[in-house]
Amino acid sequence: MCGIAGIITNQTTIELQHQLKAMLEVTKHRGPDASESWMDSRCCLGHNRLSIIDLHSTANQPMLSNCGRYVIVFNGEIYNYLELKEALKFEYTFKTQSDTEVLLAAFIKYGTNVAEKLNGMFAFLIWDKEAKKVFACRDRFGVKPFYYTIYNGNFYFASEIKAFFAAGIPKKENWKVWANYLVYGSYGMPNETFWDKIEQLPSGHILELEVAEGRTLSSKDKKITQWYDFVSRVNAIEPMEESVLKSNYLELLNDSISLRFRADVKIGFNISGGLDSSVLLALVNKQFPDNKTIEAFTFYSDNKAYDELPWVEQMIAITGNPLNKCLLKAEDIDSLIKDVSYYQDEPFGGFPTLAYSLIFKEARRKNITVLLDGQGMDEAWAGYDYYHTNSGFTVQGTTTSPVRPEVLTPEFVQLAEKDRYQQPFSDPLKNLQYRDIFYTKIPRALRFNDRISMMHSTELREPFLDYRLVELAFAQDAKVKIKDKQTKWMLRQLVKDYLGNSIALASKRPLQTPQREWIAGDLNELMSEKINAFASNPFVNKQKILKLWTDYLSGNSDNSFYVWQWVNANEMI
Repeated sequence: MCGIAGIITNQTTIELQHQLKAMLEVTKHRGPDASESWMDSRCCLGHNRLSIIDLHSTANQPMLSNCGRYVIVFNGEIYNYLELKEALKFEYTFKTQSDTEVLLAAFIKYGTNVAEKLNGMFAFLIWDKEAKKVFACRDRFGVKPFYYTIYNGNFYFASEIKAFFAAGIPKKENWKVWANYLVYGSYGMPNETFWDKIEQLPSGHILELEVAEGRTLSSKDKKITQWYDFVSRVNAIEPMEESVLKSNYLELLNDSISLRFRADVKIGFNISGGLDSSVLLALVNKQFPDNKTIEAFTFYSDNKAYDELPWVEQMIAITGNPLNKCLLKAEDIDSLIKDVSYYQDEPFGGFPTLAYSLIFKEARRKNITVLLDGQGMDEAWAGYDYYHTNSGFTVQGTTTSPVRPEVLTPEFVQLAEKDRYQQPFSDPLKNLQYRDIFYTKIPRALRFNDRISMMHSTELREPFLDYRLVELAFAQDAKVKIKDKQTKWMLRQLVKDYLGNSIALASKRPLQTPQREWIAGDLNELMSEKINAFASNPFVNKQKILKLWTDYLSGNSDNSFYVWQWVNANEMI
């Protein structure tokens, strides 16, 4: 995992070279092991490297192909690179042991269809020196970021939004996205960001750009195409008998975990007290019985009402993995909000995200630079309560609306446009899952997780988001996902076999930190200060927001999402 940046232009100048240097400098946390650049008359490419596979300098980027025609910058991992390398061994003479070189060779062989051959997380750009063309690509679910903008006739791209501002591109709010966030609780559509003119390449899409001589670039020059057809692939999968499904899914799951243990550095994993972590823990230890070398990480807040530590310790007692416990303390929240907000660039998910960042900090301290976690199971297997309660909410565990648009001015509310999501399936449950995978839950969780892992120069891998697993689970009938009033029923059958009924049948616990209580209690003074500052914005009715804050402090605190929105927005606007 690394950081990429670059500028495609009609004529490279000294100023553009300085801009690229600034873009790399501000994102050096993504790759502290090497920072290099390459340029010709039309293209400036930069790369910050976090060395994971093939630690030698010959695997640094930007990387040129053997023929000298193509140059690549790549962020992510191609987990099936060894299989691809074997298939390409008569087509290309490899000089490194890196997956980057395999990706470059695969592009030369398969062209714009290359992504279909890849199992991994990736965002990359390849410059064709002869044709003066760009080919950029993002993985199926958007695990790795790819942002871009066209400014002053040049095409800029980067792994993080702050890189554009470091290059001198004006930082202006995308008020429509901010309004949607505060009115509806959404985080933007797949191509949008919270910043004006800064876009992202949607997951499962490619971007092509041709640089014509003597003409500046505009948005008309880019071509964006969807390469990953999730709907067609899912519709082609026939529902299976339970015994066959269990066997097939378990085989794929073991293979996914095995692929994600390919690295030349130490690997650990994140664990909570939930079912998804239980599956990960069980199968990691099945594949690697010498578990004393594979460390587990979890966070806790020393609050028995929320902490999952007892369940984590119960599971670890069975497997014996070394457990690292990271304590989230109320007195650290202020500094964590400031630090994490800087690295996130956009609104993020509250105290659980702050707590999660501590895990990566501790892993890095122990020189463990790759961690696995259990993201993706709930969306693939319909694990959230609102899939079944028809509440209309998208925040797990809440019984009231998570947002409070009444504190906003009517003019600001009018800027909001409720997002409309595709509903490509006849099954309403699958349409909700599809929304969460491609529009809501997964995109924002992956963005949160990418930034908090990379702020500490660590790589996060998501074995449950292997496309083969997501497609197979998603395609199954609802009766396999929910049975005997239990969500993720098939997963529970797998865990029973390894960790027993008490863990396999545990109900989902939606809250991970005492955010609600700390906001009104230990952090009352801090939160009041931040909310008063947010209330000074011209689009906020100060009287209304302070009334709601007073009500919250008086016990009207079913959820704290809207309070966190105000605090988080205050840090960024």
